[in-house]
Amino acid sequence: MEEKRNFETDAIRAQHQRTSFREHSVPLYLTSSFVFDDAEQARAMFADEIPGNIYSRYSNPNTNEFIEKLCRMEGTEDGIGTASGMAAMYSSMAALLKSGDHVLACRSVFGSTHQILNTIFPKFGISHSYADVNEPETWEKKILPNTRMIFVETPSNPALDLIDLEWLGKLAKKHNLILNVDNCFATPYLQQPAKWGAHIITHSATKFMDGQGRVIGGAILGKKELIKEIRFFTRHTGPSMSPFNAWILSKSLETLAVRMERHCQNALTLAQHLEKHPDVSKVKYPFLPSHPQHELAKKQMKLGGGIVTFEIKGGLDQGRRFLNSLQMISHTPNLGDTRTIAIHPASTTHSKLTDDERAAVGIMPGLIRIAVGLEDINDIIGDVNQAIEASR
Repeated sequence: MEEKRNFETDAIRAQHQRTSFREHSVPLYLTSSFVFDDAEQARAMFADEIPGNIYSRYSNPNTNEFIEKLCRMEGTEDGIGTASGMAAMYSSMAALLKSGDHVLACRSVFGSTHQILNTIFPKFGISHSYADVNEPETWEKKILPNTRMIFVETPSNPALDLIDLEWLGKLAKKHNLILNVDNCFATPYLQQPAKWGAHIITHSATKFMDGQGRVIGGAILGKKELIKEIRFFTRHTGPSMSPFNAWILSKSLETLAVRMERHCQNALTLAQHLEKHPDVSKVKYPFLPSHPQHELAKKQMKLGGGIVTFEIKGGLDQGRRFLNSLQMISHTPNLGDTRTIAIHPASTTHSKLTDDERAAVGIMPGLIRIAVGLEDINDIIGDVNQAIEASR
């Protein structure tokens, strides 16, 4: 890797060392293991005395390149690639927690993260408390003597709630807690939590990083001493990223900046259009002045992101008719794709939450989440308009 340059240049030019074949594009290393030069090298590598690839569950040139790029983008010291975003979320917590520990989490988190906190961790004696983003004065009161970590999403999925990372970084430092931030919705192009004091940053690379709905992957980035603990955990539990997926994702990072610019431009235009639509009761997008944390969004995000949520006045029934009436926009649970995607969170991604739990994080029965793609904005708006009209 060369010296750090601007974000867009690093995303393209930071790559694995060229081999003796003099390739211009980094090759795909489809190998399960790597050959040692001699017995002493094998011993030293297994003893962690010298660096090097041993087995692709531990590391691989493609995975290494992907993570080294992300560390440059996020401004972190080290990182690990994982098989999926949820493997990253789970490993980033489980590796650093033990029985008796407590997690303080933002109430507005992804449905599967909610299941980890509420269903899986209690089996191992790990407890949690939720705090509300609109009640920052209550957070410090919820820190217990056994609290070990603060876990947040910002912007959150799908409520698009934001948390002041500068304030939270100071709170974590004051109480000597690990601050773990899911940065999936923003990507490192729009927001770098480490700059505000985050110790761990997690990603579902499946989303905007891939950007074309092809592969599954995750990433954990952060302080070297914490990543060392997480690497031990992942090495022996096996949620490793495949070299093929790492190769795809590293290539995708080359266009992340230009794609996010278009995602954000299209999302803002769609949000502004929906805000004026007579059939829409509420629109939420971080860079709309009507967003309750608009000033915070401008402070810690470069642009507003690629996700827009809205509620149709007809509620759940009209929302379902809207989804069934879409002609171009895809109805699928992914996001961050070149193709615009719509989903109904209450009946899909967050269906395991109770009605009260969903309401507490702003997921109303008629809420629609749109992950705005890269198509011409007039075609996106046209499909939304005809689907709303057809749903009346």
